[in-house]
Amino acid sequence: MSRSVRLALLGAALALPLASAQDPGVEIYGLRHHVHANFTRIVIDIGRLREYTAGELRGPDRIFADILEAKLNPILHGQDLRVAADYISSIRIAQKTPGTVRLVVDVDFRRIESHRVYHLFDPFRIVVDIYPKSGAAAGGGLPPEPRDAAKPPAAEKAGTEPEIPLQPAQPTAAGYTLARQLGLGARTIVIDPGHGGRDPGCIGKAGLREKDVVLDLSLRLKKLIEAKTDLAVVLTRESDIFVELTDRPTIAQQKAADLFVSIHLNANPSRKKTGVQTFFLNVNPDQAVMEVAARENATSTKTLNAMGEIYKKLVLNDKIIESRELAGRVQASLVKALGRSFTGIKNLGVKGGPFWVLIGTTMPSILVEATYLSNAADESRLKTDAYRQAVAQGVFEGIMDYIHSLGKG
Repeated sequence: MSRSVRLALLGAALALPLASAQDPGVEIYGLRHHVHANFTRIVIDIGRLREYTAGELRGPDRIFADILEAKLNPILHGQDLRVAADYISSIRIAQKTPGTVRLVVDVDFRRIESHRVYHLFDPFRIVVDIYPKSGAAAGGGLPPEPRDAAKPPAAEKAGTEPEIPLQPAQPTAAGYTLARQLGLGARTIVIDPGHGGRDPGCIGKAGLREKDVVLDLSLRLKKLIEAKTDLAVVLTRESDIFVELTDRPTIAQQKAADLFVSIHLNANPSRKKTGVQTFFLNVNPDQAVMEVAARENATSTKTLNAMGEIYKKLVLNDKIIESRELAGRVQASLVKALGRSFTGIKNLGVKGGPFWVLIGTTMPSILVEATYLSNAADESRLKTDAYRQAVAQGVFEGIMDYIHSLGKG
């Protein structure tokens, strides 16, 4: 491929729009590679048609691809993959600008015969194939040239930090947890919109899909937190993609999250069932809780062999008390916020349950069932901006109430 940047204008050729006002950016959800005997292939999974540019740089040697009108799923942020080939040192992907994702492959052009960047369809993906010169292979050879060390973050200006009023943490119903004794607070919150992609979640009688509503609720919640606090917010998905249940807590772990809030809608065979409920991780013999857990865990790929490990995490979980505290405050605030503008809001309370999306986290974690999509009246309300904003406001107020109870915020 020429060293000059190559522009792939795919949309015009196929008479398909690359983006629209309703589709400002597709979410990139996969980066994978494989070292074959005579070449290395790198694949970026996008799923929707996108324009991209590609090229190469020297000193240090790099092959790059920029995907336009795109954003990274949080699980890919900061990924730096090491490769078992002496002509490639690493593969990196990052959000270059708010609308552009850049793939960078650190290479040794002395050992490369050729390379090409192209695309494939169904689903749409960008492929980078790199062919080594004879004698270059997987492992061995000269060590790759070192990359420039990342610049340390700029030091904060002296005297700019606001004063934090000293106030002790409040005890939970079970007393002072270790977190409260140590004066721990929260800086990063991961919000998890349930379901997505091939998993629609529950579907209302009028056709409203859980995956669409909870994504909107989560985006509203993120906007509230960012507008009114200095907390960092990460979503496990920002578009209609499928994220494995076990990958969602992984995102929270990778982002060093202090709180994890999963947003869902409930369903019941009885269309008269209504109410708001919040869960934390625990075992529970309640049949109703079992039914909710079974439905929310339906896409799990784990086998029975994992039962021992799961049980240990459940019974020895030291975050249960703080998760229960967070759940209680979010539940109370959500019911209160909805009650300001809507009648008949039923408080179903807080309960423990074995939800996969909560098992892999080490921070206080909850699952919010904002209402019953199977209820026709609730589904009708969920179609309105007013109800959705009230849900987001209620969860936001509950999170802040919890943080304040830690003596922070």
